[in-house]
Amino acid sequence: MAVRKADVVLVGGGVMSATLGMMLRQLDPSLDIVMVERLDHVAHESTDGWNNAGTGHAGYCELNYTPENDDGDVSIDRALTINSSFEISLQLWSWLVEQGMLPEPKSFINRTPHMSFVWGDDGVAFLKRRYEKLKAHHLFREMEYTESPETLQEWMPLVVKNRDPMQRVAATRIGHGADVDFGSLTRSMVKYLESTPNFELMLSSPVQDLYRKEGKGAWTVRVKNQKTGATQKIKAGFVFLGAGGGALPMLQKSDIDESKGYGGFPVSGQWLVCQKQDIVTQHHAKVYGKAPIGAPPMSVPHLDTRIINGEPALLFGPFAGFTTRFLKQGSVFDLFGSVKPTNLRPMLSVSRTNMDLTRYLIGEVFQSHSDRVASLRNFFPDAREEDWRLQNAGQRVQIIKKTKEGGGKLEFGTEIVAAKDGSLAALLGASPGASTAAHAMLDVIHRCFGERAKTPEWQERLRELIPSYGQSLVDDEALLNQVRERTLSTLGLKEDA
Repeated sequence: MAVRKADVVLVGGGVMSATLGMMLRQLDPSLDIVMVERLDHVAHESTDGWNNAGTGHAGYCELNYTPENDDGDVSIDRALTINSSFEISLQLWSWLVEQGMLPEPKSFINRTPHMSFVWGDDGVAFLKRRYEKLKAHHLFREMEYTESPETLQEWMPLVVKNRDPMQRVAATRIGHGADVDFGSLTRSMVKYLESTPNFELMLSSPVQDLYRKEGKGAWTVRVKNQKTGATQKIKAGFVFLGAGGGALPMLQKSDIDESKGYGGFPVSGQWLVCQKQDIVTQHHAKVYGKAPIGAPPMSVPHLDTRIINGEPALLFGPFAGFTTRFLKQGSVFDLFGSVKPTNLRPMLSVSRTNMDLTRYLIGEVFQSHSDRVASLRNFFPDAREEDWRLQNAGQRVQIIKKTKEGGGKLEFGTEIVAAKDGSLAALLGASPGASTAAHAMLDVIHRCFGERAKTPEWQERLRELIPSYGQSLVDDEALLNQVRERTLSTLGLKEDA
């Protein structure tokens, strides 16, 4: 069997692996990097435009990032963290554009105002409290609030047209929000990587095994080319598992101590899609509402302007569903195969304590087209069934973590799991996902390339890629002003551009 030696193996051809590959290539051009992807082209699973929310999650409009406490106060800490993390991605993309490593920004990112929209007295009161707290922080200083019918007509004409005039409504707006086509972005990054020395892309090559002798030394990644039938071993000092829902099973194969106790809760999704240009051109925004009671946070309803592969469309949803697959093109046995002695108790614990969520997801599966369009009419009162079609989205595998008491907790964020020796890392979870890829991959670099990351050469290079590196955009208003002016200009996101 052929053996290929490499410094780094990136498992999965999505935005996370591509981002890490781009950063490592700039930090050390001599690194021999191999990317293995089970499908016949990259960015076709969770990263694909039709499978990914594409919002450019920045906390501007996602109400689930600012939960309401029992005393009625609104917590903004997670919104601040996500916003500053997205700013890191914007800085990296700006540098790559300036260096000619990424194409014209409009090929992957477009200015699309981010708005939150609520109705009813309780919703309006919540949104106003949210606005007041966020507006007071420099990260959100450009946020606008209105209850004015005239302003709402200007911001979101489809949403307010023919709405009950007695219904109380309100909205917030950030004009420099972004729509990101992560599929196009990832394909551009991989295309650049392929143009550099010491990089190999292996398509149609699913990982069959992942191991190392006696739990130390180089990793062996065994892949099989589905087109030729040939099996190959790749030996590498570092492996990154950025395979979306497929990361958990491979992390379990690694058998590192840090993988013990982790499980996965798969959630499917669907969108209503409209590509009729006479409708699409009347809405230019991402409008987020509040999630239904019992819905997972990733199911917050929103009416989205999207540009996917250069074509504009409107998407509404997502409509969640229950599945046992970990990938869109995965197996119905994925969930069952992930149950291990080390995570059985946490998974049983989560299944017992989340029955309402399971019932909600199953109920979503059995909705009719009329039911889904009825939900859409909360955002677009004049929506007609015949103008919208159903599109399957990507799979999301939420994290189940072992608690100190031995039970389990269902998490709805993302998490890096890394071996203590820094030889392997995996990204688990979903939202905010792709939008914070640069921040997540910085975490991987710090944890897995620790000593090298501390060298003056790597520190200087990281500050070149990400000017705010090592500093806090949450705490430093002057620094935010400096980096945001650059990124909005470079990426064409300025509202007056």
